[in-house]
Amino acid sequence: MERIQVRHALIALALTAFAALGTVALLLVLGPDWSVYAPATCTATRCFCEMPRIGSLILQPADSWSSLGFVFAGFLMMVLARAPARGSAMAPVAAMAFGITAVIVGLGSLLLHATLTLWGQFFDVLGMYLVGCFLLVSALSRWKGIPDRHAIALYVLLCAALVAVLIAAPEARRWLFAVVLIAAIAVELGLARPRRPGARLRFYGAGILVNAIAFGIWNLDQHGLVCTPSSLVQGHAVWHLLGAVATWLTFAYYRSERTVTL
Repeated sequence: MERIQVRHALIALALTAFAALGTVALLLVLGPDWSVYAPATCTATRCFCEMPRIGSLILQPADSWSSLGFVFAGFLMMVLARAPARGSAMAPVAAMAFGITAVIVGLGSLLLHATLTLWGQFFDVLGMYLVGCFLLVSALSRWKGIPDRHAIALYVLLCAALVAVLIAAPEARRWLFAVVLIAAIAVELGLARPRRPGARLRFYGAGILVNAIAFGIWNLDQHGLVCTPSSLVQGHAVWHLLGAVATWLTFAYYRSERTVTL
């Protein structure tokens, strides 16, 4: 993975700030009375540890702002996509697409935790599905040598199917995402990896490890085992930040694949 220049990070940071400001502007138009909208399905049990600040524009500030980690990672991918790494087999359009999905994950998560509404939950899960489908289709494409246009069509169809299920049965969102993610990892490690010359497996392995740690923290937070509801230090916020790191490590893995010259 090439060294990230300071200017790349600053551009990504500025874009993240603009995205955050735009999201706040949207929330100002739609809120702050989030009770007028259908609630997220998690409100029937508990929407993580952080106590909602009822009446505030941002109901769960720690869980909301930590979501920007994904946005920053996504914009940094997009900035780097405009300056392709020398010898990398990852096409700029693929790097750009992965970056866009990461940004959607972050902004969707922010909308959910800021509003705890059903429509916020939709955008939160949509981003997760977009990333999961990207990982799965990328693995399938490399394994089977699927042409780019067919891979794009497969990606769109798979995302559409998952969104249809999300609308029809929102309670199935978590296990369905888990199925897609596990399938993507299995296909990548078992079948696609040998067809990625030069790809540094340690990046992918580190991403899986970070995600595993993050999932453990998510469970502690979700089940109230480690929970201080009024604190700005939240396990779910740590899950967001570690998830952003894991996403970046996966990007670094794709980026490290080398082109084969004959």
